[in-house]
Amino acid sequence: MASVTKIKTYHFLPYKYGSELLLDIGRMETLNHFVLDSTLHQLSFYEILFIEEGSGTFTLDENKMTISSGTIFFTSPGQIRRWDIDKKIKGYTIFFEKDFLHLFFSDELFLYRFQYFHQYSRPNEMQIEETHFEKCLGLLHEIEREFGQLQNDSNHLIRSLLYQLLVVLNRYYAGVYDVQRDTYVHADFYRFRSLLEKKFMEDHNVESYTRMLNISPGFLNKICRQFSGLSAQQMIHYKRISEIKKELYQNKSAKEIAYELGFSDPSNFNRFFKKLTGTTPQQYRKKM
Repeated sequence: MASVTKIKTYHFLPYKYGSELLLDIGRMETLNHFVLDSTLHQLSFYEILFIEEGSGTFTLDENKMTISSGTIFFTSPGQIRRWDIDKKIKGYTIFFEKDFLHLFFSDELFLYRFQYFHQYSRPNEMQIEETHFEKCLGLLHEIEREFGQLQNDSNHLIRSLLYQLLVVLNRYYAGVYDVQRDTYVHADFYRFRSLLEKKFMEDHNVESYTRMLNISPGFLNKICRQFSGLSAQQMIHYKRISEIKKELYQNKSAKEIAYELGFSDPSNFNRFFKKLTGTTPQQYRKKM
């Protein structure tokens, strides 16, 4: 059996500044731990990277993306990452635990409202014009300044700046990829995305989700197409394919993956993968 590749996981350090603070910011060139790690690794928190200078590639799950100035990368917890740097990277990273926002907004679907997180059918990066990039940097500088003089109410100020940054980025992302930018489309769509992240291993058909959501399949498809451009079943398929690719990265056998993801046997698993990607799992693994 193929040996399993061990993937390092980095966790957030909430007490770095003394009292608990579930967000951090830094210059990429000075943070040397997970930020530019060239081995396979994953984070248990959210991160947004703003590239000012440098070149190379950044691989997120199976997507290899080009590093260039003015690029922004969005990463969600659990995505497999790897850096391959040609020219020294300069830029900002901002990273946070979901609770930094959830506790404040009491909305556990909050981070699903943005188009760029938990994304498996559209890019995890965007290139934006210089004035927009400067606007983002301005907000990052304000957050950085607050970190330089932390006070009792700093977490409120930092949270409001992060909120502003996330909304502005969502507008830019929607403009770049011509998608819906309204973050309040329909709560059932966000509930579906949230359920899909938690349940995709055991629930593979639309009816399972519509029962949990107490809505009709037709309605779920309508809101999925409206917001993502995909049917509910396509979203389920994309999520499963994304997970399979992650498992293939770890050198697991087709049999192991088929069993873990609820396929009746490896041949069914192979057919499913080929139908959606045009290649077999074995061919895909060779290309990695």
